[in-house]
Amino acid sequence: MSTSLSGCLHPSAIPAEALDKVNGGYLGVLTVVTLLALGGAARVAALQEATTASVWDGVYSEEQAKRGETAYRQSCVNCHGPELEGGDMTPPLTGGVFTSNWNDLTLGDLFERIRATMPLDKPGTLSRQQNADLVAFLLKANQWPVGTTELSRELGALKQIRIQSSKPDRKP
Repeated sequence: MSTSLSGCLHPSAIPAEALDKVNGGYLGVLTVVTLLALGGAARVAALQEATTASVWDGVYSEEQAKRGETAYRQSCVNCHGPELEGGDMTPPLTGGVFTSNWNDLTLGDLFERIRATMPLDKPGTLSRQQNADLVAFLLKANQWPVGTTELSRELGALKQIRIQSSKPDRKP
């Protein structure tokens, strides 16, 4: 039997006689396709829940946050302020406004925003490592726990880490 890229059974792989036995004809096809789609969606949701980390999981190191602070003081402080408080035209990078703006997005989204638009006067001039270090500094400044490994500078890995303003309840 053939499967789609998502791992679901492809409807064309179901023998016609089997479809005729499920409510018959066209309605049977719709029923099978719907069930397959729902099963695939449930598997995808379960996979995302199982593999997505959170900023609460200690996803950056202390050393990386220190490098990020140095990069912040060199490239960001003029607009975002010495305490990351923001200014007239720039948002704060700590506190409730920051966490609510980024809640349920990923570190990949934050990394890409920094990479593509910052610093405002020279966007795209920071290295991928500097961008990752800046994200680590922002995590520390927002009091998310430090870990033992460095935050990746690869977008795919960063897309797996969800920003959550409140610590999630962990199921045993």
